[in-house]
Amino acid sequence: MKDKDTVARSIYSVLLNKIMLENIKKREKGGEIEDADISNILQKTIKELSEEKENYLKVGNSQEANLIEKQIEIAKSYLPKMMTKEEIAKEISSLADKSIPSVMKHFKQNFNGKCDMRQVQEVLKELG
Repeated sequence: MKDKDTVARSIYSVLLNKIMLENIKKREKGGEIEDADISNILQKTIKELSEEKENYLKVGNSQEANLIEKQIEIAKSYLPKMMTKEEIAKEISSLADKSIPSVMKHFKQNFNGKCDMRQVQEVLKELG
């Protein structure tokens, strides 16, 4: 706010609102918001912004696309470091049961928000 950066301020407002709404939903169900929930919110917001950026590029509005790209970079800076394919493969190889449902459940429980589940599935297929 001190820098008068309206682009950063707008993405922070969007993210905080989404996090507060998720927190309200969780509390209604008797739970608490977790880091994985915040990671999911960030990833979903980044995906939405990317789609919006593509639409602006299709209509030739590169100025708006550049502003959205800046918002995407700000949101990405708050994501945790994602697991690499090698780390995923190492984790899969350490599991006793390498069936798809078992592996996916393991990653969802232990690494939710820290790995891309599509990437886990791809690595599992490569190993299988």
